[in-house]
Amino acid sequence: MRLLHLYWPHLPLRLARHRRAASGSFPGGPIVLGGRPWDEGVVLDLSPDARALGVRRGMPLGSAHRLAPEATFLVPDPEADRAAVEAALDRLATFSPGVAGAVEPAEPSFGLLEVQLDGLERLWGAEPTLVERIREALGPILPGRPRAGIAGTRFAATLAAALAGAAGEDEAAGGLGGPRRPGRAPGGAPGGAERAAGLRSVPPGGEAAFLAPLPAELLTPDRDVRARLARLGLRRIGAVAELPRSALVARFGAEGERLHARARGEETDPFRPRRAAERLVLALSLEPAVGELEPLRFVLHRLAGALAGQLLGRGAATSRARLRLGLDLAFAPPGTPPELAVEQPLPEPTAEAEAIERLLFARLERTPPPAPVGRFELELADVAPAAGQQLGLFVPQAARAERLTWQLARLTLMFGEDRIRQVELVDPEAPLPEARWRWRSLGPGSGAGIDSSAGTRAGSRARPGAQPDSRAQSGTGAGPDSRAQSGTGARPGAGQVGR
Repeated sequence: MRLLHLYWPHLPLRLARHRRAASGSFPGGPIVLGGRPWDEGVVLDLSPDARALGVRRGMPLGSAHRLAPEATFLVPDPEADRAAVEAALDRLATFSPGVAGAVEPAEPSFGLLEVQLDGLERLWGAEPTLVERIREALGPILPGRPRAGIAGTRFAATLAAALAGAAGEDEAAGGLGGPRRPGRAPGGAPGGAERAAGLRSVPPGGEAAFLAPLPAELLTPDRDVRARLARLGLRRIGAVAELPRSALVARFGAEGERLHARARGEETDPFRPRRAAERLVLALSLEPAVGELEPLRFVLHRLAGALAGQLLGRGAATSRARLRLGLDLAFAPPGTPPELAVEQPLPEPTAEAEAIERLLFARLERTPPPAPVGRFELELADVAPAAGQQLGLFVPQAARAERLTWQLARLTLMFGEDRIRQVELVDPEAPLPEARWRWRSLGPGSGAGIDSSAGTRAGSRARPGAQPDSRAQSGTGAGPDSRAQSGTGARPGAGQVGR
């Protein structure tokens, strides 16, 4: 197997810089990406200036602020970062059916994409040519020129990509890294023409020879194992490969077997291609065109039931639903669009037809079609295998569809996005109490991020003007007057929706 690894160092910070490039407001000096110092989060990425002050990735934001109080703390945009990497993976899929990569910014491997190269030479040319074509295709999607490494194992390909950066590459890509001496790769490996072009290719079967001169600490992220290797005098990977496997197993257990296999250029983590998100689409033509909502609800009920049945048969769930309504413009006012599109994110992945139908029909009630509908299309996007949920032993599950997240989504659609709000902490050290927090509007489906049992300080309320008896508290047991009493362990005042 031949694997291509594309590596963007400091990708979260690069994406943040790229989004602010239009306004030119990206700060200088030490930068910490992850949130504000008082937020409950960790450092996702940081600049070399912040690292020099002792800040590390994964460190709590409060600890990072104590180490670098002069640093600029930026709030990340994980949705935008995730969308950018998903778009890059979709673009890579046009080159090879075997692609993979982390899409969550919090994952340590975020910024590393994998491509299987077997059998692609006849389609795209030699490996260096293919790498350049991929870089050109990904240029408008991910900022900066990625480092590229090709090898027969994932471990060797990752190290090859890390050693492929040319001198001054980080400065040209955004000034996020420090300069290196030209002609020398990290770890003392000599550079060459391929490395100068940002590509390091390991010949087939040459993984062990490529890894031999590199530091042995690269074999494992475990600090204790690294220290023990150093105490044993095993400074290079080649020295580890020369030892009998039984000796390493006797000293390190199962980890020793993995160390020896990696050092000899054997695969320890098989490549698993990404499974692209599925989408289910079903459409009906309406003859004659329908201009009233009740007949449209009947059509929506039919399509949602059919697609939900397919989801249940596959053991899958959807997290986004889209409606496309083709309008009959025969008697419509001038300037009426020929199609009306409605997209509804769901509070959580679901396969329940009733839940999908309720939210979509609430959107149609808010924005009725401006003309009779001649074509009705329902699409369920972001379809993925359904994840199991741990159910409470003593909590009734009959009304689990009436949980707080779904209640908030329906109330938002019913009363308007500006009526349902959530408390957001702005500056806990502000001298005026009213300046320490603010109200933040909840969009459709955004209630999924509210967890009243987690002990958060954020609450939600409905502004004056909402209808009476439209209250929801976390838990189960929604009644006819749209109230859900708080379940066990919920803190009073957390996640409430009131008048």
